[in-house]
Amino acid sequence: MNDLKKIYRATSKEIAESYLLELEEKWGEKYPLVIKSWQNNWENLSGYFKYSSPVRKLIYTTNPIEGLHRQIRKFTKTKGSFTSTNALYKQVYCAIKKVEQKWTKALPNWALTMSQFDIFFPGRLKIELN
Repeated sequence: MNDLKKIYRATSKEIAESYLLELEEKWGEKYPLVIKSWQNNWENLSGYFKYSSPVRKLIYTTNPIEGLHRQIRKFTKTKGSFTSTNALYKQVYCAIKKVEQKWTKALPNWALTMSQFDIFFPGRLKIELN
């Protein structure tokens, strides 16, 4: 895992490509399908190097997403079935509202990251100023 992290945490696509070669040398015999998958899909996987470091970190960091999914599962796993799609939506809504209460810590450099998102994806953000 540490060798994979070196690839997606690299500061540039070129450096990541050199780490990918190192990964192949080190793990290619033991995990040939994994290495082949990375190589075959490199153009898609490396597309995120066009973004700045703070934006890339949000892309490869999945902990917040996994945490949200875990909370939604807590709300929905005890139900055998839902009477309607609307009932499921209500459960997911309640889970999200509960998780929102815990989201109090600001992300580092959030203002910079948001401004970069606005550059990369113009017109897609709705920013409310208080």
